[in-house]
Amino acid sequence: MQETTKRMSREELYQSIDKAKNGNQEEMTNLIENNKGLIWNIVKRFIGRGVETEDIYQIGCMGFIKAIKRFDTSLEVQLSTYAVPYILGEIKKFIRDDGAIKVSRSTKELASKIMQLQKEYLDKEGRELSVSEIAKMLKIAKEEISFALDAVKPVNSIYEERGNGSDDDRTIMDRLASKEDEATTITNKIVIKQLIENLNEREKQVILLRFYRDKTQAQVAKVLGITQVQVSRIERKILDNMKLKLTS
Repeated sequence: MQETTKRMSREELYQSIDKAKNGNQEEMTNLIENNKGLIWNIVKRFIGRGVETEDIYQIGCMGFIKAIKRFDTSLEVQLSTYAVPYILGEIKKFIRDDGAIKVSRSTKELASKIMQLQKEYLDKEGRELSVSEIAKMLKIAKEEISFALDAVKPVNSIYEERGNGSDDDRTIMDRLASKEDEATTITNKIVIKQLIENLNEREKQVILLRFYRDKTQAQVAKVLGITQVQVSRIERKILDNMKLKLTS
């Protein structure tokens, strides 16, 4: 896997990491600067969550700093591969803790009024009021009733364990997540992007037409003015190289 810090040899990178771990702020700043592309690639996944993008980036930098401080230079592992879970984890934690849904006072008051009305009617008539009945009694739209009641429902954290003694006490996030590790997926996407950037113009065109424009090899050959065999050979070479980089 290719490092974001392209201008550093592995030995130079490890020396910089060791210095940063020992409190050298200049080295830490340089490492962050050299790896800001990696951090931003992850930050972009969380834009539109109600949090300022710059704040998310700063939190991502904190995750990266944690990765640097815990990075073991004696292990044969790339810094980008190691850092991605730390950056992801720090951002997710921040959004989880800071991103609670804000409910207006008027909505809370309406919900309280509705629940009180429901309670009184249940005690008197032995059944609950329908949304339509409540809307008619309060002279407001049914949508307002539904919104108010939904807004004050407890929000389960996607990280909160069920804790009910069942065999499946995984968090909601664990149960919703795909079997593929998200950190690995993001890392691989970043690496693929870097690999494509290093291809020559014809190779880029083959990848673009085949995998982004969904063209057949025959169609690509016609567009580029080469044979289908050549397209197949170029495609196989690129994919083999990518597989090698992703598994190395």
